[in-house]
Amino acid sequence: MMNYLNKSFQPVISLSVATSLALLIACGGGGSSNNVNPSQPPSWQQGVFENEGKFKNYCQMPRSGTDSQGNVFPDKQGTTLQENHWLRAWSNNTYLWYDEIVDQDPADFSNTESYFNVLKTTALSPSGNNKDKFHFTYDSEEWEQLSQSGQSAGYGAEWTIVASAPPRKILVAFTEENAPASQAGANLERGTEILMIDNIDVINADDQASVNIINAGLFPANEGETHTFVVRDAGASTNRTVTMTSAIITSAPVRQTATIDTNNGKVGYLLFNAHIATAEEGLVDAINQLQQDNIDDLVLDLRYNGGGLLAIASQLSYMIAGANATNNKVFEEIRFNDKHTSTNPVTGRALAPTPFYNTTLGFSLTQGQSLPTLNLSRVFILSTDDTCSASESIINALRGIDVEVILIGSTTCGKPYGFYPTDNCGTTYFTIQFRGENDKGFGDYSDGFSPVNTAGTVGEVVNGCSIADDFNHLLGNPQESLLSAALTYRETGSCPTPTGVAVKHHNSPQQGTGKTQASGIAINKPIKLNDKIFGIPQ
Repeated sequence: MMNYLNKSFQPVISLSVATSLALLIACGGGGSSNNVNPSQPPSWQQGVFENEGKFKNYCQMPRSGTDSQGNVFPDKQGTTLQENHWLRAWSNNTYLWYDEIVDQDPADFSNTESYFNVLKTTALSPSGNNKDKFHFTYDSEEWEQLSQSGQSAGYGAEWTIVASAPPRKILVAFTEENAPASQAGANLERGTEILMIDNIDVINADDQASVNIINAGLFPANEGETHTFVVRDAGASTNRTVTMTSAIITSAPVRQTATIDTNNGKVGYLLFNAHIATAEEGLVDAINQLQQDNIDDLVLDLRYNGGGLLAIASQLSYMIAGANATNNKVFEEIRFNDKHTSTNPVTGRALAPTPFYNTTLGFSLTQGQSLPTLNLSRVFILSTDDTCSASESIINALRGIDVEVILIGSTTCGKPYGFYPTDNCGTTYFTIQFRGENDKGFGDYSDGFSPVNTAGTVGEVVNGCSIADDFNHLLGNPQESLLSAALTYRETGSCPTPTGVAVKHHNSPQQGTGKTQASGIAINKPIKLNDKIFGIPQ
């Protein structure tokens, strides 16, 4: 089992509002297995909760056969009511704010989705946002494939939704190599604008049927779907038509490593997009390269990194800071609800802080190898509101051991919370179960981390510069606005005029089942994997 803390964003194409959703993740089950008579419907008594194990794996539509790991599905014939009772008991046991859930009769809900949606707090944060913004589900098979390999159906294009409501603006942030979006015939590049999808005006369409077509085109649910796009390349004055067929895309989490020579030393640049298992090898290779180049400073580009395995974040933080700075220090300590102050309710193990891991953990490299280090006392981090979860844990953990973090970009997503993705009857549920704190006991950044000169609402203030994402230059180009600002700040200690704005970054290969309300109309929103995933193989 792996436990995850995932913070991720969901793509949003709405009629009137731009909404983002972040995730925190871990994996597990919980509760003992008790015998139950499926012929006798479970009863509800307000405020009285049975052990979740009594209802676990009793399914309206039980699966047969084995999962991707060859394990026989544990499903038994049951009912939707039993699935709802499991959700109720599981939430009461593990939800961080269990005492803020309004207890409602599971029999009043005809499906698990509608019932799960009410099993959360309705309270607001101090800034007026929903206290819980990270409550969602995923098809279990899809989740398993995505979380382990970064694979799912799509074109290999990362969309940036600058404006989700008319007049919309959707740009290409980057594309994966050898993917439909980057191959001949499409050749989508950073900054390309999407104007039409399957004959629907992306910019101006304002009815639900059109929104559905736009979402379906941007975020294909399956391999082999063909959709037609009218696009305008960055700097072009004419449009062109592109037809793409979705494929199974394997995301490259570590995309670019370079060393930039400056007048006062060498600066490493590392573009890191996802804390998935395959990132372990890529990060070790990248840090080895930068170590050999004897860099003086590091620019870590996390602008599109929504999170992933917390253990990967811990490893990267160790490789940045080194052994002396991290020795006997806490990377992150997790806090569950007041029912579970000493024992993890999912794993059953005694609670213990997550350290700065100094060896490989077996994700994509043989376990137990020493990690390379850069031994840096500061790091420049490029951010947007898609910088989330495990990425924010890197920021928080390094600040907790007095490594200076200089934030260049815009306010991060704000997700100090986590959960264990838990499967029941083919649906994997994500409900907030814990919050994370650094070595100094700080974890209060639900409004994100903000560069010091950010205008308007800000989160936890960090030294740096508020700069908007730049789609006129390729990522890694020293002239690109965020990277350029980092290099300038490094030399002068000053920032350009603040331009940071909130934009939504979303990745087409990753799908989910989240929904939001916009002008009274439900908008289907694919869910991006990149969420903080806590833990190591267990």
